[in-house]
Amino acid sequence: MEQTKHLPLSLYGLEAETIAEILSLTKNFQAKQIFNWLVKGVYTFEAMTDLPKAERERLSSLMSSACSSSIHTSETDESGATKMGIRLHDGKVVECVLLVDKKGRHTACLSSQVGCAQGCTFCRTGTMGLSRNLSAEEIIEQYIHLLSASKQPITHIVYMGMGEPLANIAPVTRSIRYFHNPNTFNISLRRITVSTCGVVPGILKLTEQKLPVKLAVSLVSADNRLRDRIMPVNQTWDIMTLKKALLHYQRLGGKRFTIEYCMLGNTNTDEISAKKLASYVRDLDVIVNLIPWNPAEELPYQTPTEEEIDHFTLLLDRLHVNYTRRRSRGRQINGACGQLAVPINKGLDLDYESMVDEDDE
Repeated sequence: MEQTKHLPLSLYGLEAETIAEILSLTKNFQAKQIFNWLVKGVYTFEAMTDLPKAERERLSSLMSSACSSSIHTSETDESGATKMGIRLHDGKVVECVLLVDKKGRHTACLSSQVGCAQGCTFCRTGTMGLSRNLSAEEIIEQYIHLLSASKQPITHIVYMGMGEPLANIAPVTRSIRYFHNPNTFNISLRRITVSTCGVVPGILKLTEQKLPVKLAVSLVSADNRLRDRIMPVNQTWDIMTLKKALLHYQRLGGKRFTIEYCMLGNTNTDEISAKKLASYVRDLDVIVNLIPWNPAEELPYQTPTEEEIDHFTLLLDRLHVNYTRRRSRGRQINGACGQLAVPINKGLDLDYESMVDEDDE
């Protein structure tokens, strides 16, 4: 019987043909109608008004919602940044953020995992540990929920929320292809950024995918011993192993990437740190994004002073490092890079730095 047929938790990420088969639709154009409604953010069949009433009732009896998640919390700060807690089907919560820059561009910052296994000591998400990976549909649904809070189309996506995207690469790349699909949101791959703390196998797999998205690599330090302490991933893939992977990525993809350099007060902003950073990036086609650490009371770091940042940038100028000094958005709502942590999951709080570049139009 139809009621006993196995149904997915979500219809997001599926093509119209698959939707038709899953829902036992006798008219294929109805699957296209449902597909279009999902893209618009409508995921209850009762609201899909171009479907016959009897069909809406039948579908509602099969699935109460075509979306597996719901908005648990939502808050917006003065800058227009909105942070949402998204409750998943199993009760776990992830966070995502809508960012609005000075030019009015809307960016979705999405999570790829519930928690994170990487344990970066400057990141609140890293204190949570990893609960599980997100599916492609759970990633897509974050974007859908953020759309409900946006007055304009969301034209940029950064995978910089909770989790390490390249440790969950299959669902991440599947979601990227969905966002890029001309039949969904048709978002240019140049407007999608994937971040990583330096998971080398993931960088190599992303290279094989031949998806010309932007890559953002969190370095924090070009000194192996210091990076070992700050970012445990360095104990598995040190900075030179990482650099070989980045050169391979750049050689095959021809893409410039960014180095994310989180400035930690009295830790990685001295002259030695500047010289090692300059040496590391010298033969890379790269921009270094300097991001002041976003404070979290339970973590053993401090935000550098303006004088400390000014001195560090002066050193980089003298060393001819191509850098950008970033300003964090979303800090007021703990929505900035490194601040995401959900109490219900025992741990998230992130601060997101928008990764929208000037040349991505």
